[in-house]
Amino acid sequence: MKTRRLCFACDLKDDDLLIDQYKKYHSKDHIWPEIKQSIRDAGVEEMQIFLIKNRLFMIMEVNENYNPEKKKEMDLNNLRVQEWENLMMTFQQLLPWSNSGDKWMPMEQIFSLAD
Repeated sequence: MKTRRLCFACDLKDDDLLIDQYKKYHSKDHIWPEIKQSIRDAGVEEMQIFLIKNRLFMIMEVNENYNPEKKKEMDLNNLRVQEWENLMMTFQQLLPWSNSGDKWMPMEQIFSLAD
């Protein structure tokens, strides 16, 4: 199955306590299983999130079934995902240039060693 890589950025509120709590929610022992399943159901094969200070960077490896509009619709219709998203807004904030209201903003690839 062919995959493609998508990268996104999001900010956390610049508060050390909130950042520590956010990290705990994303640890393997605290992530909600329904959230992991909803991500997989959308066609995401792998997801990694990195943090520097209060900036998050997410890498998603998606298969050919992944469709961002379909995932958004699936998320809106999943009460557990909505509960998770509301909880995560306790910690997250929009990037300063986010005019769409989306927390996770797609990043543009500008370099590849393979090119």
